[in-house]
Amino acid sequence: MKTAYRRAMDALYLACMIVAGLALAIMTIVIPWGVYTRYVLNRGSAWPEPMAVLLMILFTFFAGAACYRAGIHISVTMFSDALRQPYRRLVHGLAEVLVAVLAVFMAYWGFQLVATTWNQVIAEFPFLSVGITYLPIPLGGVVTLLFIVERAWIGPPPRDSIMYREPTEAS
Repeated sequence: MKTAYRRAMDALYLACMIVAGLALAIMTIVIPWGVYTRYVLNRGSAWPEPMAVLLMILFTFFAGAACYRAGIHISVTMFSDALRQPYRRLVHGLAEVLVAVLAVFMAYWGFQLVATTWNQVIAEFPFLSVGITYLPIPLGGVVTLLFIVERAWIGPPPRDSIMYREPTEAS
């Protein structure tokens, strides 16, 4: 069971990386196009900026979940690094619980936001529901929560399966 869950989390991690990478790559095309149409053609397109914002939302929540799993997410460890064992382990455990609370918050209230805005549309993309554009928030929370469950149940991902930074004694 643990092996199957680990494999599923490896696949989910790879999917998060692909989604985030594609969002970032598309943004690098969309933004220059907006600049080109505005300053070279003197006719700015209305869609590049809102599309870049939507892609950044997608990138942020899926890359954040992937970085959490890999152990490379931005974190402030100055306080915990100054502690000795077992206090350091206790503070790291507390941090995991707080991240889980945040992930549950994102999932619950994110789905509420999606449901509330489902029938609204974006002016630049009338075919696109506002609720769909907010979907990365709760999905990112669910994915992060799945990665937290993996870490709590099985342990951190092995170094050979993904890019992972294991905490050292000094960190």
